[in-house]
Amino acid sequence: MSETPPLKVAIVGPCTAGKSTLVAALNAAGYDAHHVAQEHSYVPDLWKRFTKPDILIYLDVTYPAVRKRRAISWGPERLIEESVRLAHAREHCDLYLMTDELSAEQVFAQVISILTTWR
Repeated sequence: MSETPPLKVAIVGPCTAGKSTLVAALNAAGYDAHHVAQEHSYVPDLWKRFTKPDILIYLDVTYPAVRKRRAISWGPERLIEESVRLAHAREHCDLYLMTDELSAEQVFAQVISILTTWR
């Protein structure tokens, strides 16, 4: 009997939402996870074209949380622009997670709890 291939997971969201950290943790856990730089693209469904995922996860963050996480040289208007570019992904995501009050470990735990029951 052949083994079930790992879920293909696409992660989208604005800058500093935790995408890269989550992708690294999911890959380490055996998932086929990819960060899609949708926030920098004008192609509304880049997430779908790029990875053809089994599940699309949208991580979100507010501007005050961004400022707490790291020094930035841009204002809230950039986050608004990224949100506009991410609208299609947000509308079609399988899991939406606001990360403002969550640690990287908490984000990972919530995502893993969903992924383990996904299939």
